[in-house]
Amino acid sequence: MRNLVFLLQKEFRQIFRNPTILRMILIMPIMQLIVIPLAADYEIKHISISVVDQDHSTYSSKLVNKMTASGYFQLVEYTQSYAQATKTVGDGKTDLILTIPAHFERDLIKFNKAQLHLAADAVNGVRAGLGTAYAAQMIGDFNREIREEWMLLPKFNEMPQIEITSANWYNPHFDYHLFMVPGILAILVTMVGAFLTALNIVAEKEVGTIEQINVTPLKKHEFILGKLIPFWVLGMVSITLGMIVTFVIFRFLPVGSFFTIYAFSAVYMFGVLGIGLLISTFADTQQQATLFAFFCMMVFILLGGLYTPIESMPEWAQWLTRINPPAYFIKIIRAVYIKGSAFSDLIPEFLVMIAFAVGFNALAVFNYRKRSA
Repeated sequence: MRNLVFLLQKEFRQIFRNPTILRMILIMPIMQLIVIPLAADYEIKHISISVVDQDHSTYSSKLVNKMTASGYFQLVEYTQSYAQATKTVGDGKTDLILTIPAHFERDLIKFNKAQLHLAADAVNGVRAGLGTAYAAQMIGDFNREIREEWMLLPKFNEMPQIEITSANWYNPHFDYHLFMVPGILAILVTMVGAFLTALNIVAEKEVGTIEQINVTPLKKHEFILGKLIPFWVLGMVSITLGMIVTFVIFRFLPVGSFFTIYAFSAVYMFGVLGIGLLISTFADTQQQATLFAFFCMMVFILLGGLYTPIESMPEWAQWLTRINPPAYFIKIIRAVYIKGSAFSDLIPEFLVMIAFAVGFNALAVFNYRKRSA
């Protein structure tokens, strides 16, 4: 125990003597937490649209004005030639083409139906899909406005309608910050834990002090704890600073309890520290550790549900997320922040966190002993 205390003192002094480590742990995650949610906006606006108006009627003008006034569409071309519009798409100047055929207004009034054509530049599938969906919704609203206008006329009988009312639970205003910020906070904590722990231990290898430690009376578990505890403390500090920044910048407070967040964070930090420790057993240089950690972080982010819903992934990818620790922590942080989930609601995830913490650290210790033998 006394050896562990001396090792902890040495580790904390070494950390605080290196301003780069403190900047990486405290300042850089805070800057990322501020910048990334402001830049990673799920809402797509200013979709460039070309209108091929072959009708030039009152209704076609009203439809175009409705779409451009919404703020989602930016009219870049108003023409009668579809070939000209497709050339504009090929030049990358237009995302969407709306074609209004000849006799659009006449067919709508005479036959109670008319056709429109939407074509999208699908190079960016997300932008094309959302742009088409926005346009279809506005055309549907325009159609409903016309029907309501016609119902006021005596020659039209009132038709039965189904009115839909909706309620958006937990995030009524569709604020994407409320969804993104907790997830980014979870990823930043993962980076601090896994990345810095690996670099710290590999740095001991490079300068040769790891061999000196191995021949001392210091026990293996004392060495491991001496390396993990300082970064566990700094990780908890990083989570606290992240929640402060979340409140100051985005005005978010967790609907659930802080105790739930800290309880899961404490166990999760041991898990990601175990990942960093495991990486350090494979790497002999800090460059190798950086490449290992970068590979792991890419997998963690892309398969963690931060940007892409896990339910929308292929089945094989969903299976991979079950062994991805950030996927659970992102889910937990969002549940506490947005839904107000209590600790009792998340007991299955807590047990998985414990399994990750025990499993990764045990594997790291086993591999460390094997390589030290």
